[in-house]
Amino acid sequence: MRLTKFLIAVLALSLSSAVCRADNFSFTGSFNNINDVQLFIFSVGATSTVTLRSYGYAGGTNSAGTVIAEGGFDPILALFQGTGPGAGFINQNDDGGCGLVPADSVTGQCWDTYLQLTNLTPGEYTVSIQDFANFANGPTLGNGFSGGALTGGTFIDFTGTNRNGNWAFDVLGVESASTPPTSPVPEPSSLALLGTGLAGLVTVLRRRMSL
Repeated sequence: MRLTKFLIAVLALSLSSAVCRADNFSFTGSFNNINDVQLFIFSVGATSTVTLRSYGYAGGTNSAGTVIAEGGFDPILALFQGTGPGAGFINQNDDGGCGLVPADSVTGQCWDTYLQLTNLTPGEYTVSIQDFANFANGPTLGNGFSGGALTGGTFIDFTGTNRNGNWAFDVLGVESASTPPTSPVPEPSSLALLGTGLAGLVTVLRRRMSL
């Protein structure tokens, strides 16, 4: 009986540690159409500071350690609380600004996005990435996007410079993140931690049974 209670307590501790751990997730992809929109869903397990930022315009090294080439389109990030058409619009960011994101070597513009939210409450959220000026209409995700990208078929930024359809995006400080309906490539460290906890339980059981 005592062994059972001990194992339950250890398992609960492992699960609690896994749930509360914050992780970083990196995504990359490419658009074919200037008014394409890519959605991501992430979850927050406790009140947290969450950072959403892109790398595709000016390039850089993302949280996974991958070097992203510059040359992608000028992105917008839009954040919604919840998932599905009824998710409520929170905020959107067009330009991160010099000092928060680097300047592109061709245009000299700091047009990657940087959206940081403090005291974000637990729950599920949806964030979108799209080309300028395809802004979210709000007040819900179901209201769609303006379809206002600058040109009729090619990725050209506000300076008139030709870009490509590549994007790179990080979600920092969250419990989980994915591009629906698929899961992110990096394995969340929370899952690794849970696996370590379960492996520990097996070791304890074997030791107790050998006594």
